[in-house]
Amino acid sequence: MSLLATLQTNKMIPERYKQMSQKKLEERVAEVKEKLGKRLYIPGHHYQKDEVIQFADATGDSLKLAQLSAENKDAEFIVFCGVHFMAETADILTSQNQKVFLPDMRAGCSMADMADIQQTERAWKKLQEIFGDTILPLTYVNSTASIKAFVGSHGGATVTSSNAEKMVTWAFEQKERILFLPDQHLGRNTAVNLGVSLDEMAIWNPIEDNLEYEGDISRVKVILWKGHCSVHENFTVQNVYDTRRKYPEMKIIVHPECRREVVELADLSGSTSYIINAIEKAEPGSSWAIGTEMNLVNRLIKNHPDKHIISLNPHMCPCLTMNRIDLPHLVWCLDSIEEGNVQNRIQVSQDIARDAKLALDRMLRIS
Repeated sequence: MSLLATLQTNKMIPERYKQMSQKKLEERVAEVKEKLGKRLYIPGHHYQKDEVIQFADATGDSLKLAQLSAENKDAEFIVFCGVHFMAETADILTSQNQKVFLPDMRAGCSMADMADIQQTERAWKKLQEIFGDTILPLTYVNSTASIKAFVGSHGGATVTSSNAEKMVTWAFEQKERILFLPDQHLGRNTAVNLGVSLDEMAIWNPIEDNLEYEGDISRVKVILWKGHCSVHENFTVQNVYDTRRKYPEMKIIVHPECRREVVELADLSGSTSYIINAIEKAEPGSSWAIGTEMNLVNRLIKNHPDKHIISLNPHMCPCLTMNRIDLPHLVWCLDSIEEGNVQNRIQVSQDIARDAKLALDRMLRIS
């Protein structure tokens, strides 16, 4: 697993794209889309800016968009408007004649970056020494291709925020314990929902390279990687208290990447799709505080003027790495495709892709 997961070019955007007007940028996207037709497919993640999402051929979460890309056999060029690990997943699932691009290579994910393959291999070795062959690894799809490949090669699977409970249940049917990467909050919230107590969970600290746990270590059932989403971790208990005080009738709905204490105080918790569906089905005039990424919250506010919707954290900013995908980078990427001058292509090496696909396929088969 020491090989680089992704081969890529990473050049800086030419200055002329930064000088183009919004109108010209939008016209250029429309021109290239019309010229390339079905050969071009633009999936856009829910957290993308409106200026980008307006040109998306499909919107959704990362796995759904990767699957849709793979199903679209007419698409030769897939310009993934999301972050790096999402484009990797699309490349893993698509065919050899399809090429995946990321408009800006700086669009990474802080959570995915909190578990690299060297840290994971060291952790696995030490955990085997502590617990023996009793652990099955699971990784959130919000992880690098290398981590997915590690999990796949060790009999584990990926999980999404929608199917995490089903996948953790399956994992416990295979082994006595699980290692959950890289988001400790999703892992903790899922395990608690399945009846695992907090004192049966330990934390693996990849920086200190040790297990954080007090008590009889034989009681540990879940080992949580010490990682988190930098957006969702910023929703706090105080945000909940402030919202309850100001809007007593307001329902609070949060993503399970939020801290356990926030999820416990919320009325509802679920994946991005769950949140969107809940708002769409809500009664006109209902009030909602949403604990998830700000671009999505703003879009829900705009799309549902018949409801009172706010962010649970009034000072929340959009995801900074998601926001790196903008119109200038999208146009640059599309121009390079049209000109045959490839920029920012995502290519996962074959050995990494093979094992990562094992983890993805197990999840898709089970869930």
